[in-house]
Amino acid sequence: MDIKTASALHRLRLVSGPEAVSFLLLLVCSVLKRTTEFNAVPVMGAIHGVLFILYVLFWLDAWNRTKWDVRTAAVYFVLSVVPFGGFFADRKLKRAAADAVIASRARREGKVNA
Repeated sequence: MDIKTASALHRLRLVSGPEAVSFLLLLVCSVLKRTTEFNAVPVMGAIHGVLFILYVLFWLDAWNRTKWDVRTAAVYFVLSVVPFGGFFADRKLKRAAADAVIASRARREGKVNA
């Protein structure tokens, strides 16, 4: 894995957690708007919108650089629109990055042809 691919995956990981949190906060704000006088939906909606757009841009960059198949790319996209999905995406990306580092070290040491 080259440095640009690793950076693309890292950026996607960095935005997946805050995007998931903002989505959950937006859901809470929506409930509060309907049950109380508290209305933070416009603010949380804007914050979540920006984070979602960043997630999609970083997802496209990661898909382009990693050459994921359509199924893998679709899974990461679906995780962005499911509550708590961003947390799962972060864990999957962390494991994939660790596996890539292990494979890279093994190739460098001549242990495997991975």
